[in-house]
Amino acid sequence: MKIAVIPARGGSKRIIKKNIKHFCGKPMIAWSILTAKSAGIFDSIIVSTDDEEIAEIAKFYGASVPFRRPLSLSGDHSSTMEVIEHAVSWHLSNGVNLNFICCLYATAPFVRETDLKDGYETLLREGADFAFPISTYDYPIQRALRLRSDGRIEMYEPENFALRSQDLTEAYHDAGQFYWGTKSGWLSGAPILSPKSAPLFIPRYRVQDIDTEEDWIQAEKLFKILGYHIEN
Repeated sequence: MKIAVIPARGGSKRIIKKNIKHFCGKPMIAWSILTAKSAGIFDSIIVSTDDEEIAEIAKFYGASVPFRRPLSLSGDHSSTMEVIEHAVSWHLSNGVNLNFICCLYATAPFVRETDLKDGYETLLREGADFAFPISTYDYPIQRALRLRSDGRIEMYEPENFALRSQDLTEAYHDAGQFYWGTKSGWLSGAPILSPKSAPLFIPRYRVQDIDTEEDWIQAEKLFKILGYHIEN
């Protein structure tokens, strides 16, 4: 059995009610639910939340909310691993045998149905514990700068100053959109970012963190330009 778990707590602070704030005409979480439904690969799509308003909106768009997330897992420091492990354990304790679980973030409007399918196929093909999308940085991280205590700047790796960018090893980062994992992977407590994970490569223009109001505005503009999910 394959399920999607969408974590969505109610206590967002930088963007108030971030998970259900309207984004291009729908509550933000609706885009993740609709994409998961359109992918057609999940036996169940559930939302893990501590918030009644989020729960009602999630059910309206076709997700199920079979439990309320404990307050102990709804704070600022609760990890994705803990939240998904709780959801997996809840299903197992209720007689539902899971094989593969996809953690799909509520604030991931740029995820495509094909991404979810490709992520699942990558997990199976590679025999990994986890599979998730990654993308390249738009600037060589070996030339990153930091501010000194006196307000001046210095390089993290000054030995790379004279090297050409094409001679530097390309670096990747977690796209922060979804994580496919096996039941044993999620229950192991092992880190997702490890050699036990397989990558799914996606282009930079489809990766956008949405943590501030400025991020939100930029994401809406990009969403409209790319025509994402408008048919939904």
